[in-house]
Amino acid sequence: MRLLALAGFAQVEAGRTLDLSDPASLSFAIMPELVLCAGAMVMLLVAAWRPEGAAHSRRVALGSMVVALLSLVAVLFMQWQGHAAGPGPIAVDGFRWSSDVVFLLATVIAIGLSMDYNTREGINAPESHVLVLLATVGMMVMAGARDLMVLFLGIETMSVAVYVLVGMNRRSARSAEGALKYFLLGAFSTAFLLYGIALVFGATGSTNLSVIGGRIGALSMGDSPMLLVGIALLLVGFAFKLAAAPFHMWAPDVYEGAPTPITAYMAAAVKAAAFAAFLRVFIEAFGHLYESWHAAMWWLAALTMFAGNLIALQQRNLKRMLAYSSIGHTGFLLVAATAATSQVAGAFLFYLLAYTLATMGAFAVIIALGTGEHPRERVEDYHGLWTEKPGIAIAMAVFMLAMLGFPVFGGMGFFAKWYVLQAALDAAAPQFRLAIMLVLATTISAGYYLYVVMVMFMKPRPEQATPLPVVGVMSRAVIYAAVVVLLAFGVFPDPVVRWSRNGTELRPAMPPAAALPVPLGR
Repeated sequence: MRLLALAGFAQVEAGRTLDLSDPASLSFAIMPELVLCAGAMVMLLVAAWRPEGAAHSRRVALGSMVVALLSLVAVLFMQWQGHAAGPGPIAVDGFRWSSDVVFLLATVIAIGLSMDYNTREGINAPESHVLVLLATVGMMVMAGARDLMVLFLGIETMSVAVYVLVGMNRRSARSAEGALKYFLLGAFSTAFLLYGIALVFGATGSTNLSVIGGRIGALSMGDSPMLLVGIALLLVGFAFKLAAAPFHMWAPDVYEGAPTPITAYMAAAVKAAAFAAFLRVFIEAFGHLYESWHAAMWWLAALTMFAGNLIALQQRNLKRMLAYSSIGHTGFLLVAATAATSQVAGAFLFYLLAYTLATMGAFAVIIALGTGEHPRERVEDYHGLWTEKPGIAIAMAVFMLAMLGFPVFGGMGFFAKWYVLQAALDAAAPQFRLAIMLVLATTISAGYYLYVVMVMFMKPRPEQATPLPVVGVMSRAVIYAAVVVLLAFGVFPDPVVRWSRNGTELRPAMPPAAALPVPLGR
């Protein structure tokens, strides 16, 4: 049997198109997920082998990082091979592989940051690192799902693991509150998704995205009430997962209460996975109905941009500020999604990589400077940081400027905003108003990003301030590596641009340009 299996895999590797009806080809197509899932199971056994303790937790963390890196190698191998696939429940394309790269990078960073943070906070449960791996398995399934049932499986795999991770600090009342809120509202949003999937299946007779898109186009189902209600429910369910306004109310409390590495992981990877699935579903399956959902997404993008950035202006807790900032970034990405062109995938991937590096780096600074008695989560705690830790202050300034989209000193952040604007303006129905709103919302965000920079460099350090701790090895590595990558690809963005364009296989099935709605866009 083993020889037969090896022969089947060899045959799959020799071909360029995978037949997903063949079990060997399907197994090969999901090889990165299998590697990560198998590694997570092994690490779960290792975690349960010995009693909880700081040293054992660090060993499990190191092993989990190795598992994530092995899965990253498998993803890069699949991307290098350039396989295509016929109809099936799993996509085999550049968009999937590029999204997986970002998920796995965020996973490695989150586990590395947890090593310093968990030791400081006394969180010695080694299973927390395994849960991060299992959540990432769900994300990878979401990014590759070409079937609504497979998508639901990925969402639940990710969500259940993250619910537990949010409440991992069992001594914190805020952590327990955040976990309960996330669980209740997550279950509520899942009900919307399930009802939406059921109605879409009832209208089209399929849960496969390609089949749904084909039948909608062939049968002109734009006036089907059941289908339109199903799409509306899916949009609401995804809006909860994305923390798009007005479905964002859970995010600030959950982000503030969760352990800081998990907050960073949620702000970057969880949001990215939800966006990857959202784009694939609405562009591949519902591209022919662009007229029907365009207006709803237009208003969702506009409201999310301004709600996130205006409320962030009032925050003085840095974690809550970054939570509302992430809501604003959701609005920016929804601008690109509203355009629904082939450029959306490339702009999304570039933006996603820049945002992940800046977000993980900013939370790494919070972890590096905090202690059990002084978590240093308030902006006032960073007064005069330049005088004591100039390197950390410069790094934090780069992260703030990257999220702002400031030229040169913000590195990749400037080009990330530029490509989103370009995708919006180059659409068949150019989104001029949304582009103007994006610029205005970015200007508003300068009020709190630059405020953080200002207090670090222009405010004096309080005389009674407690000494800052020694920065942990993993936190320091994450901070400076993120700064180098952001600045290097901000000066020479071509490699990342080429990488992101490899993910533009996500093609919308669009109606003729003359049928596109233009009033809101102009």
